[in-house]
Amino acid sequence: MTDPLFSPAPVEIAPGAVHVPGWLDHAEQRRLVDLCRAWVRGPGGMTRHRTRGGTMSVAMTSLGWYWRPYRYSATLPDGTPVPPLPPILGELALRALKDAYGALPDPAPDYDVALVNFYGAGATMGMHQDRDERDDAPVVSLSLGDTCVFRFGNTATRTRPYTDVELRGGDLFVFGGPSRLAYHGVPRTRPGTADPASGMRSGRLNITVRASGLRRD
Repeated sequence: MTDPLFSPAPVEIAPGAVHVPGWLDHAEQRRLVDLCRAWVRGPGGMTRHRTRGGTMSVAMTSLGWYWRPYRYSATLPDGTPVPPLPPILGELALRALKDAYGALPDPAPDYDVALVNFYGAGATMGMHQDRDERDDAPVVSLSLGDTCVFRFGNTATRTRPYTDVELRGGDLFVFGGPSRLAYHGVPRTRPGTADPASGMRSGRLNITVRASGLRRD
């Protein structure tokens, strides 16, 4: 594993892939943790989806659009419409792009979907590509709670070459451009590493914000 990245400055892991340690302060982390608790109690609940590889160990809530392997839907499993993406996440995503890349793309992406993933003890995420979107806007990933090992690979294969990055609570990771379809995953988390000041007692929350490129009829 590569050494943890302690610098508060953006660090380019691969072309278009940027890690910003400590991007969220404690107050922002607590606010997001509280919001996540409210969101998971919402209409969509939390689901451990079944994929081609089996049932996921990570529990997920969808916001803006409902994700199920391997597509988005404008309705929840019970047929009710999915509420729009909470504005705070769209605002954070645009701020993240500016801080990671130094400027916003022109035009700015229309972020409209987010996945909230909860990693309990032993939960992992296999190497995969985020390719269900029709828009190639960068993916914005926010970490809360326990530290994880984030494995960021290449666009051709799930195997090497890849870089292991330690993501702590409050860290930002953005990947777009040449790295937009890079394989990535979480081989392990580090239980008990959450900073109590963040509002997380245990486990890891990961919020990924994307632009679906879809239209509601």
